[in-house]
Amino acid sequence: MEYIQTMDRFNEVIQSEKPVIIKFFADWCPDCKRMDMFIDGILDEFNNYEWYEVNTDEIEGIAGTYEVMGIPSILIFQNGEKLAHQHSAYTKTPESVTEFLHQQLG
Repeated sequence: MEYIQTMDRFNEVIQSEKPVIIKFFADWCPDCKRMDMFIDGILDEFNNYEWYEVNTDEIEGIAGTYEVMGIPSILIFQNGEKLAHQHSAYTKTPESVTEFLHQQLG
């Protein structure tokens, strides 16, 4: 999973013609640390997609721009547009994240 540190890189990544998956997180977030404990299995299952992560505290304004009100959140982008967004309340288990990705990506 590539770590995005600048808005320029983020904008470049989301222009992909194929869907890309971006995890929004913060270092202080306990639910983000919990997700880190189970995300590897999900990465393996959805390894045909490019995965990225963004620390919402490091890129000013990115959370507000993409309506990320809670973390962790999983967003899917393609051709510069947000296709789907799984809000923090629904990212607490591997099953809920996997179900979301299957619904959105097939």
